[in-house]
Amino acid sequence: MLSNLSNMFTDVNTKVGSIAGEVSQTPSSWNSGIFNMVKNLSDTVVVPIAGMVITFVLCYELINMVVEKNNMHDIGSAQLFQYLFKACIAVVLVSHTSDFVLGIFDVGSHLVTSAGGVIGSSTSINVEATLTTMFNNQLSTMEIGELIGLGIETMIVSFAMKIMSVLITVILYGRMIEIYCFVSVAPIPYATFTNRDWSNIGSNYLKGVAALAVQGFFIMICVGIYAVLVSGISVAANLHSALWEVMGYTVILCFSLFKTGSLAKSCFSAH
Repeated sequence: MLSNLSNMFTDVNTKVGSIAGEVSQTPSSWNSGIFNMVKNLSDTVVVPIAGMVITFVLCYELINMVVEKNNMHDIGSAQLFQYLFKACIAVVLVSHTSDFVLGIFDVGSHLVTSAGGVIGSSTSINVEATLTTMFNNQLSTMEIGELIGLGIETMIVSFAMKIMSVLITVILYGRMIEIYCFVSVAPIPYATFTNRDWSNIGSNYLKGVAALAVQGFFIMICVGIYAVLVSGISVAANLHSALWEVMGYTVILCFSLFKTGSLAKSCFSAH
């Protein structure tokens, strides 16, 4: 039973402790193989489509300029220079889209790393130092029926912890997959920035990218809150309550991690 308890708490410590390392990584450092594949798809498949979008947007811009200026009667060199400048800006944006997008995630990674240094709290529950005291003070005084009940409680909580561990992994990996999907199509929304009527596509895209970057910061805040909560748990004081407290705090952590995505999007009005 002691071994089962130790393994259960160790699994929780390890999984929660790995969250900071996961969310602080940029798309290029998290998995270089996936990143290279996504970047190759973006360069070979999406960029040509973005070029077509630029052509359409610039033609749309030219038509609007002609109509607004009375069929070119009121068009001067300043308007033509402005049009050519927009065309150059559009080409530069599409050509360096990955640099701009990865720069946003670099800022997000800096936020997460800095938050980890400020939080500075350990999410680990010190089990090794308390198991012997727990055995002497509690298990040695329990009768057979109570020990069986404790064993069942331990099995239930341990199984629930494994499920929580899987859910945390799903949240972290799901966020990274969403980031890679955003990176893969980045040239298309960037191609719309130069037109007033179409620029809302690029603006919404940037809001979504910023929300994904800041989501890592919100995840770190959730981990910091979890660290404060578990630091007040005393395994040796009351084993039953400690088991269910850890489980309850881990459920709260998983629920909070699920909400970080919608919270980040609401902060940036991304939709």
